[in-house]
Amino acid sequence: EVQLVESGGGLVQAGGSLRLSCATSGITFEDSAIGWFRQTPGQEREGVVSIRSSDGDTYYTDSVKGRFTITSDSAKKTFDLQMNSLKPEDTAVYYCAADTTTAGLTIASAQVMGGLRLEDFDYWGQGTQVTVSS
Repeated sequence: EVQLVESGGGLVQAGGSLRLSCATSGITFEDSAIGWFRQTPGQEREGVVSIRSSDGDTYYTDSVKGRFTITSDSAKKTFDLQMNSLKPEDTAVYYCAADTTTAGLTIASAQVMGGLRLEDFDYWGQGTQVTVSS
């Protein structure tokens, strides 16, 4: 029943901005964490950012700190990723993912270990392409 749908990807020049949105259904909002991951061909999928719905606690990977911001809307059950100062290395397919079982631990674990765990996330969207030209 859980569904995640990403939107907002596109082509921008370096230094530009995009805002991605993840629309969710079928999740218990306050018990969930939402993560944004990205992947390029031949590369491992990497965690970019995550937010715990209950209190808004967040994790950002070092490469996007100060440039990306994740927000949640409990009424709409949506999560947005505002991406500013985009760089060519940000080019990837971006996936929205939901952790519906370990939300209370995912953010804290990421903060301690320095990265999100793919295996903590149970549901995935189809992805949206972000391309940043140099």
